[in-house]
Amino acid sequence: MIIVDRLLAERAAQGRPVRVALAGAGFMGRGLVNQIVNSVPGMEVVAVAARRPEQGVRAYAEAGVDGVVHADDARGVARAIAAGTPVVTPDAAAIAAADGVDVVVDVTGAVEFGARLALDCFAHGKHLVLMNAEVDATVGPELARRADAAGVVYTGCDGDQPGVQMNLVRFVRGIGLTPLVAGNIKGLQDPYRTPTTQAAFAARWGQDPHMVTSFADGTKISIEQATVANATGMTVHRRGMLGRDHHEHIDTLTAHYDVDELRALGGVVDYVVGAQPGPGVYVFATHDDPKQRHYLNLYKLGEGPLYSFYTPYHLCHFEVPNTVARAALLGEATIRPLGAPTVEVITTAKTDLAAGTVLDGLGGYHYYGQAERADVTARDRLLPVGVAEGCRLLRDVPKDAVLTYDDVELPPGRLVDELRAAQAALAAPAGAREPQEVTLT
Repeated sequence: MIIVDRLLAERAAQGRPVRVALAGAGFMGRGLVNQIVNSVPGMEVVAVAARRPEQGVRAYAEAGVDGVVHADDARGVARAIAAGTPVVTPDAAAIAAADGVDVVVDVTGAVEFGARLALDCFAHGKHLVLMNAEVDATVGPELARRADAAGVVYTGCDGDQPGVQMNLVRFVRGIGLTPLVAGNIKGLQDPYRTPTTQAAFAARWGQDPHMVTSFADGTKISIEQATVANATGMTVHRRGMLGRDHHEHIDTLTAHYDVDELRALGGVVDYVVGAQPGPGVYVFATHDDPKQRHYLNLYKLGEGPLYSFYTPYHLCHFEVPNTVARAALLGEATIRPLGAPTVEVITTAKTDLAAGTVLDGLGGYHYYGQAERADVTARDRLLPVGVAEGCRLLRDVPKDAVLTYDDVELPPGRLVDELRAAQAALAAPAGAREPQEVTLT
């Protein structure tokens, strides 16, 4: 979306920057504030919401911004914005309701919080950009429907792997090929990692140990690939995806897929461990026209039938302003669900769990996530990983067993459960095909 640089330059010249508010001021939030303040003319961070307001002040300070004021409600946030003063607040609802905000960016990774923030944004006409794939994988289809009804943009972001994959899918479609695999390149996959095992890595990079654990134990990759599946109508080969170990260039992975099988499935999301270039993303696609296949061979993409396209990096917060601009200036989403989900992420015991255990959060000690077909998840009443936190186990669950709704007591009064109920009533996404049963070779 190179066009956004020109559009932002025009807004800068007019003195009308796109006004952004962030919910969350952790590692990624601070990086995003710094990026917008110092590298994105035509865009301005007008407010930061953080449970600990001093973290918002820190985000501004690390970007070289001082004179920050505090506000407790939407009215105070709006007054500060109108005065041209950066403002922090402990109340995320305030940035959604305040005048003077064009786009809200959720940088939290929290499902219940993210769902409430989304509805607040829609109620007040704010576009919403997610650096929170967790909420999208859990209730994204229903949130997208409500965003449409409100006339605002709901979108995942450039820079995160799902957005990079979706950009690549759209590129591949645009040149006339049919994408059949959308994948993610990982360096590590161990479902039994915990915040204890990942503490040193998290400390080295200044990250949250639970978030780092969700990367290592496979929960995050499952969540991210579910969002890609739900944005494309793709599915998975099997529970957990194929997830091969492949210590070669990603181009050579094309030989391990069967094109007819992929077509029968309607395309799949997947990941690979150890391939190069990492940590990138890939799309494998086919072309039906033999004349065009001849040209693709000439252009060094090989003889097919699968052709490899990849992006060798994902630059997270560096690219998020592109999504903000696409939403605010073009009404364009980077990645969003088509309709009803095709893939869900289910809760799997990381260790033996005793009855009465109250489940911890994502990237914790109790469970990891696995991608599964949405029809299987619904049929077997499997517990989505995004609703697991806070649930109380009604019986013992052995290690590696998949939890169901019948295994748990849900916490009362949660918005996420209301949204899940509404989402269950959605129709199948337009253009998506019912996956066929296939035999893996």
